[in-house]
Amino acid sequence: MARRLDADEKALWGRVIATVQPLHRVKPPAAEVQSPPPSNEINPAKLPPRRAQAAPPPRVASPKPSGISPAHNLDGHWDRRINKGAIIPDISVDLHGTGLSGAYSRLDGALEQAIAQNMRVILLVTGKTRSHDRHSGQGRGAIASVVRDWLAASRHSSRISAVRAAHPRHGGAGALYIILKR
Repeated sequence: MARRLDADEKALWGRVIATVQPLHRVKPPAAEVQSPPPSNEINPAKLPPRRAQAAPPPRVASPKPSGISPAHNLDGHWDRRINKGAIIPDISVDLHGTGLSGAYSRLDGALEQAIAQNMRVILLVTGKTRSHDRHSGQGRGAIASVVRDWLAASRHSSRISAVRAAHPRHGGAGALYIILKR
């Protein structure tokens, strides 16, 4: 339910609205043109030429994205184990205290090592997502906000079966499970 603005809030909102510039200029509506009264006679010369209606374009199935599979690619057994906290990671990678490039290098090396040693579950500790400057990538939470994109674009993405939020005992919102394919 929306609350009503008091007089001070209305005045402040009015000042905010006065400073807003539209992104695209909207053309004012055209003035109404007076048309002659309709007649019952139809003049075929004044009718626009009839066009054949174009059929809508055929629907094309979107190709499967390469890399990480859809969200429901694990069976219920995995999801139950994750929800219970019964997952035991084969390796843990902590990205705290590294910059974006260092974190990406460490993640790529850990994926390479885990795949080479036929590991199944990686616990990736990123820290919780917080506000940061997305243009420069600086600030707290920068790694956590881009790590899923890194994994999808990784050279190892075809070997990743799923990425899930970690159980609270493994870091909760500040960590991820990366489940690799066998």
